[in-house]
Amino acid sequence: MDRSNQGEKMKANAIVNEKFKNALQGTAQNCPPIWFMRQAGRYHDHYQNLRQKHSFMDLCKVPELAAEVAFGPVDEFDFDVSILFSDLLFPLQALGMGLEYNPAPTLSFQLTEETLKKLVSVDEALPHLEFQKEAMIATRERLPKNKSLIGFVGGPWTLFTYAVEGGHKGHLQAAKNGFSLYGSFCELMVPLLKKNIQLQFDGGAEVIMIFDTAAGEISPMLYKKFVQPHLEELAKTFPGKLGYYAKGTTWDHMDEHMSSLPWAGLGMDHRFDLPKVLLKSKGKFVQGNFDQAMLFNDRENFKSRLEEYLAPYKNLSPEERAHWVCGLGHGVLPQTPMDHVKMFIETVRKEFS
Repeated sequence: MDRSNQGEKMKANAIVNEKFKNALQGTAQNCPPIWFMRQAGRYHDHYQNLRQKHSFMDLCKVPELAAEVAFGPVDEFDFDVSILFSDLLFPLQALGMGLEYNPAPTLSFQLTEETLKKLVSVDEALPHLEFQKEAMIATRERLPKNKSLIGFVGGPWTLFTYAVEGGHKGHLQAAKNGFSLYGSFCELMVPLLKKNIQLQFDGGAEVIMIFDTAAGEISPMLYKKFVQPHLEELAKTFPGKLGYYAKGTTWDHMDEHMSSLPWAGLGMDHRFDLPKVLLKSKGKFVQGNFDQAMLFNDRENFKSRLEEYLAPYKNLSPEERAHWVCGLGHGVLPQTPMDHVKMFIETVRKEFS
C-alpha cells in the first residue's frame, strides 16, 4: 500500500480526542483524558493472542500488526489516547548495533571507543526507521477518529546506557564513567532522533514523547551538565510538540524542564505530588501518575487507593487541572489485572463527570 502522503492528509482530517486536545491547550474541562504508558502490552489478552502468532519484531515492524496491537487497548478499555507500538531501541539497530529479542533485547555488541567506529551514518540509518512512519499511518487508519495518536523515541541518555551496558539496571558504572563517549554517541544519535521524530510526525503523530527511563539513575548535577543540553536541543527543534518523561527523577532534575524548556508536556512518575505540579505547569500538559503497582491490590484495596489518589485532584478547579493527562506513574506492568485497568478508567470518568 502506498502511504507516501497519507500521514499528513489523515492528520489534517482527523477528529482528534477533544479531552486530549483540551489538555494540550489548557482548556478547562471536568474529566481529563486517560492514557497509560505500555497500555498495549503483556498484561492484555489481545496482545498475548497476537504474540502467539507473531514475533515481537514483526509486531513492531509490520505496520498492520503494530496498528492492531495499538488498537486493542483503545477498543477494550476506551483510552482517549493511543501510542505507536514500537520499541525505543530501534535507532541503535538502525545505526548498526543489531537487535534481537530472546525475549529480552540483545544488541550485537556493546558501545566502546573502538566499536563506535562501527556505527553507520545518519543517512544510512534513517531508512531502517521508515517502518515507524508506516506503522503510524496504519495505526491512525485503524483507530476511531475520536482517539488521539502520539509517538515516542528514547532519550539519548537512555539509549546510551543500553548501548554501553546492554540495559539500564544496576549502577551503570560504564555509562556513568563514559561521558566522553556519550558526547561522541550524541553526535550521531541526536541528529538521527530528530529525523526519527520527523518521520513519526509525517505519519500523523499529534505529539511525540521522549522516554528517558534511565535519567533518574544519574545525579542532578551530571544530568544538567551532560544530559539536559541534548534534550534542550530536541525540544527547541520541535517547540511545543514533544513531551518528556523521565523515570526516577527529582525536582532538581526537572525544574528547568518545567520552567523554561519548550516541551508540550511532561510525564511524572509516582514520586511527584502531581496536583502541586499542575499548579506549576506553565502551559504544559502533565501526564501521570498513579503508582502502577497499586493495580495489583485486591479489588477493595485498589478501589480505596485509587479514591485516595484522586481526592487531591478533585480539590482543584477544572482550570487548575486543565493540563492533566491522567495515567500511571510508569507503564502497565505484566500480569496487571485487566479488570483493574477497566475499573481505573471507569472510576476516573465517574469521579470527574
